[in-house]
Amino acid sequence: MSPLIVSGPSNGASAPSAQSPARLSALTLGALGVVYGDIGTSPLYAFRETLRAVSGDGITEAEIIGIVSLLIWTLMIIVTLKYVVFLLNADNLGEGGDLALFARIVRVSRKRTPLLIALGIAGASFFFGDAILTPAISVLAAVEGMEFIVPGFDPYVLPVAMAVLVALFLSQRWGTGRISFVFGPVMAIWFLTLAGTGLKALLDAPDMLYALSPHWGIGFLLEHGGIGLIVLSGVFLAVTGAEALYADLGHFGRAPIRLAWNLFVLPSLVLNYLGQGALVLTDPAAAANPFFILVSESLRPALVALATLATIIAAQAVITGAFSLTRQALQLGFLPRLLVLHTSGEHEGQIYIPALNAILMVGVILLMDSFGSSSNLASAYGIAVSCSMIITTSLGWIYLVQVRGVSRFAATSLVVPVAGIELAFIVSNLFKVLDGGYVPLVIAAFAMIAMGAWVRGARKTSESAHNLNVGLDSFIGSMAHSSVARVPGIAIFMTSDPATVPPALLHNLKHNKVLHERNVLLRVDIANRPYLPEEERCQYLSLGPGFESLTLRFGFMESPNVSRALPVCRRHGLKFDVMMTSFFLGRRRTVVGSGKGPGSFLDRLYVILTRMAADPIDYFYLPRDRVVEIGARVSI
Repeated sequence: MSPLIVSGPSNGASAPSAQSPARLSALTLGALGVVYGDIGTSPLYAFRETLRAVSGDGITEAEIIGIVSLLIWTLMIIVTLKYVVFLLNADNLGEGGDLALFARIVRVSRKRTPLLIALGIAGASFFFGDAILTPAISVLAAVEGMEFIVPGFDPYVLPVAMAVLVALFLSQRWGTGRISFVFGPVMAIWFLTLAGTGLKALLDAPDMLYALSPHWGIGFLLEHGGIGLIVLSGVFLAVTGAEALYADLGHFGRAPIRLAWNLFVLPSLVLNYLGQGALVLTDPAAAANPFFILVSESLRPALVALATLATIIAAQAVITGAFSLTRQALQLGFLPRLLVLHTSGEHEGQIYIPALNAILMVGVILLMDSFGSSSNLASAYGIAVSCSMIITTSLGWIYLVQVRGVSRFAATSLVVPVAGIELAFIVSNLFKVLDGGYVPLVIAAFAMIAMGAWVRGARKTSESAHNLNVGLDSFIGSMAHSSVARVPGIAIFMTSDPATVPPALLHNLKHNKVLHERNVLLRVDIANRPYLPEEERCQYLSLGPGFESLTLRFGFMESPNVSRALPVCRRHGLKFDVMMTSFFLGRRRTVVGSGKGPGSFLDRLYVILTRMAADPIDYFYLPRDRVVEIGARVSI
């Protein structure tokens, strides 16, 4: 069990200062490359897949206009209103995402209720399902464009797409700093291409401008009934990736993200969907793959190459997001320790998690091999994202009530319209469960069970250990009059329970019959804030003769680097020589009792997860040659 807890509320930080025009422009360009990679590649398949549901008996002009209207107004309501207007304001000291919102609510309400924990775990779990599907469908859809250039290329589409993604995953260990500077310019060219190709086709069929009126989309749904509900599952593909707007808030800030969306991304997407609709109006046969048919044959090789680059960037953005989300989950106590490596000496957020990278790579390759094409993968895509969105909406309602102080009636009035639309998307995607939609649900369910087992098991282990431990105050009092031998130097005992004596200290005393001259009880405390200033890093207190308490506090977006933080503590009164200091770690080996049923299964899963946890020496960046490990068994 890691000596790690989540702290209570703390004071907020001041708002960031105003940015210079040059800095704002650079961040806006960066947001194009990272934030909008996923949603920016949706035109490759969203309109095509939506048309399939109504193309059996031919496609009428009203159906085409209605579908494009649904695509445009889904972007307006879900992305613009929900994410850009509302959620970008619901930050946790500049950080965004479901877990950051969860931490903000906990910080203000001072409660980690079962409902909040369940919502936080569910939101993270559905994101993992999306993180496996997005690279697969995006890169496959781009490489499939080669079929329009090279006759007979179809057998090579899957191997080429797999090779591209394997190379991308294997490159993660070196970080993305060296290549990320090109993401923004490439995606800027991509969005200009979306706008240009769409506008050219729109000029040939200006009647498509009728799609800008929402009544065409509403009329389509009313007229088509059950088929209209199925069509919504295709329409929803246009907004997959919208979560990145919120999750990447801390990387760029709300102003660059809003500027990029309102001035660049939204107009480009709208023009491209209008253009694809206009093309199918004039040439119904283009419905097979309208995106690539928007350009002439001579330009298609360049478009395929650009689309492949754009989808690689989209996949990279999702992988990076998965790394960031996983680190937040680790720090908030939802997952066991995993080895987190930093790939940049300048940027804290550039990290690499080997175990997660391997899981994602294997999952993506298995999915591509099982489904074979982007059209088949589209059947599995969407349901995880739609479930994730409704969870974010639920957290948004709690945020309005508990953080903003909005009345329940007013909050419900604001949230219900959006939640109703998202529920419709969930229902529409449920029709695809048997066709592959079960895949992200299974992935999310496994992640939820694992995280739930970890939270439950960590709580039970802590309670069990606490009941067996010795009270700290009485122990210090007894040691003041004890004749036990004292040895020179400082012993730092890591602990997660400040009220009891660390088991490692008791075992050292029992077996070695000695105490150090100075015994420091070190607790690592993860705050409900993303980052903490240096002046809040250490809390030092003298407990009595020979005993001291030290708390090192880190934000949930920071790595708990104990070795780097200890020198900072000198200014708080902790005097030590690292060469005269030993770190004592208590290794808890958790075992399961003889119980049966679901609870026993979760306990056994927790034990398995503890075996997978990273070495605490590496996780807390301890000096390996100064660490002494002492084991103990804890039964749950």
